Amino acid sequence: MVTEKENRLVTLEEYIIQSQNRFPGATGELSQLLRDIGLAAKIISREVNKAGITNILGLDGSTNVHGEAVKKLDLFADQQLISALDRSLITCMVISEENDGIVKLSSKGGKYIVYLDPLDGSSNIDVNVSIGSIFSVYMREPRFEPTVKESDALQPGVKQVAAGYVLYGSSTIIAYTTGLGVSMFTLDPSIGEFILSEQRIQIPDSGSIYSINEGSYNSWDLGLKKYVKYCQEFDPDTNRPYSARYIGSMVADIHRTLIKGGIFIYPHSKRYPNGKLRLMYECNPLSFIIEQAGGVSTDGEMRIMEKKPASIHQQTPIYIGSKQNVAKVMEFLEEHAAVEADKG
Repeated sequence: MVTEKENRLVTLEEYIIQSQNRFPGATGELSQLLRDIGLAAKIISREVNKAGITNILGLDGSTNVHGEAVKKLDLFADQQLISALDRSLITCMVISEENDGIVKLSSKGGKYIVYLDPLDGSSNIDVNVSIGSIFSVYMREPRFEPTVKESDALQPGVKQVAAGYVLYGSSTIIAYTTGLGVSMFTLDPSIGEFILSEQRIQIPDSGSIYSINEGSYNSWDLGLKKYVKYCQEFDPDTNRPYSARYIGSMVADIHRTLIKGGIFIYPHSKRYPNGKLRLMYECNPLSFIIEQAGGVSTDGEMRIMEKKPASIHQQTPIYIGSKQNVAKVMEFLEEHAAVEADKG
């Protein structure tokens, strides 16, 4: 929790400026980009909180690039974030879950590329369960050609210069990192400002919560099935059985994991042989957050942020959370993969 100057509120904008001032020669463009996202988050939060009385619930009638039904709030959030990023003329392109290809912005010379999941967990909108927005920021590789290309955006997660999420729940929270730890801000609706609530957040080394959609149990590899049974076994020495928690909104599940520890898993399966979650605008940014807080994120074979993307909408399995929990699931995966290999 915040301990310095406890009686003085620090706003998101003030915190961003203070952080920028630590770096001699900083131009302030990344700071402006983060402030733009903060403004869009306030607007989205306002609409989310009154969605039931403004006819913005329900389906839009279209589908996105993944074949999923698009909600009205999905499109609203997408439009607000892209509009906010376009105004400051420092972002050249946006890649969003709601758009098939890249979205070229007004400034072709802008130095930043932003990936967005405008409204993660939108299947929960109509039942008033926590949802969120995710963002991931890269620098465009220096080139002489003014044309923006999709290939400019195909960078591994280790090249992110900033990432974060907004959680619209009992309160609206924004958490972000620029590679110097994770800071969290809570929206105070009475003054319309995000106020610093925590900084230098650290995820517990282990936790007693596992988060996975157990409805897909029969389509998992044997190692993962064995791990989930391990989580359910009674063993007071290791604080088991663990609690099962699965919200169906990755932002909400990762936020809980960040605060309380444990593990979030979305594996490959018979239905999704390459995983379902999106590498570039879900897994990379949330992995950046978790790693900056001292956690681990892997696809079961390699670090998520080291994966070289082949497409902007690439999917991946993910195992993410506390160090000890991820290490334990990897033990099960590796042991039973070896057994299956021997049988083959």
